[in-house]
Amino acid sequence: MSDNFSTNKYAFWLWPFTFLYGIGVFVRNQLFDWGIKKSHRYPVPVICVGNLAVGGTGKTPHIEYLVRLLKEKYRVAVVSRGYKRTSKGFVLAAPQHTYREIGDEPYQIYHKYPDILVAVDGNRCRAIEKLLALPDHQRPEVILLDDAFQHRYVKPSFSILLTDYNRMFYQDRLLPAGRLREPASGRERADAVVVTKTPPDLKPLEFRITETNMQLQAHQQVFFSYVGYDPVCSLLSASQKLPFIPTADDAVLVVSGIANPESFVAEVRKWKWQVETLSFPDHHDFKEADVRSIMQSFQRLKGKHKIILTTEKDAVRLLHNKYITGEQKKWIYFLPIAISFSDKEMEAFDNMIIKHIQTFQQNKILW
Repeated sequence: MSDNFSTNKYAFWLWPFTFLYGIGVFVRNQLFDWGIKKSHRYPVPVICVGNLAVGGTGKTPHIEYLVRLLKEKYRVAVVSRGYKRTSKGFVLAAPQHTYREIGDEPYQIYHKYPDILVAVDGNRCRAIEKLLALPDHQRPEVILLDDAFQHRYVKPSFSILLTDYNRMFYQDRLLPAGRLREPASGRERADAVVVTKTPPDLKPLEFRITETNMQLQAHQQVFFSYVGYDPVCSLLSASQKLPFIPTADDAVLVVSGIANPESFVAEVRKWKWQVETLSFPDHHDFKEADVRSIMQSFQRLKGKHKIILTTEKDAVRLLHNKYITGEQKKWIYFLPIAISFSDKEMEAFDNMIIKHIQTFQQNKILW
């Protein structure tokens, strides 16, 4: 496990700001713990997926995993703040909405799973109340909260805390010296912890060491998830796959605008073709100059076959980018991500979620 993930590891001059930030977070959490600030409960299961750190831990793929698990049994809704969207207030995703209006991740979820509800609102309480006010045949039976571990105005019925194996929360520091939004003690609010991006060759002893270092309570369950990828898809049609088998004679330009592109790039390099990379900030809005740079880099590639390959999240923004022509979009493909667990852990994780929902519904009847 790497100990070099903190870009501010030696920035001791940031520690006074970290101290002040920590005081603010502590006071805020205490106000909720003491009941001075109110957390709201709801009459449906509300499952929160979040993390302690800023940056990508795989929240969206884990939300999608839960959607696939639950959508055949329950009416499911996903609530997100819709990061970097242009709209304000509550928006219930509909076919006419663009990714700019609802955010790239909610847009991705809605278009992959159009039979569920996807709502965006910075005020999650308002979003949940509006969803529960829908007619009976639309009202969600389960609500998934995306990236809301620190949104304590909602009291979830179940909380899943994600932590990246390469940036475990117990090795990190508070902002701005580190990447933690709140102290590692925040883990105590989680019902389950999922270690994401687990190396596939992790040894049993390393699993045990990781669990021990997290210092969890007896009731908190631990799971390890793995990054997996589905076949490469065309930007213009997900049903159109890569038309050739990559070899050393072929070339790819890897374009990414995500928080941690390392595992994505590493996956592309496994195919042994010639790889060039262009990285942009997370949720990057590709401007005309960016597109020009991408296309110039692509034209310089030498290979029998050559493509531009991007992430599933970036594909949303590139597909609707006005600076990319229809002809240029034919060259662009994306690599869908799908998280997985070991067979044993998958069964345990799935059963944990289903049991929680069933228990919640039974207790509600008893009320």
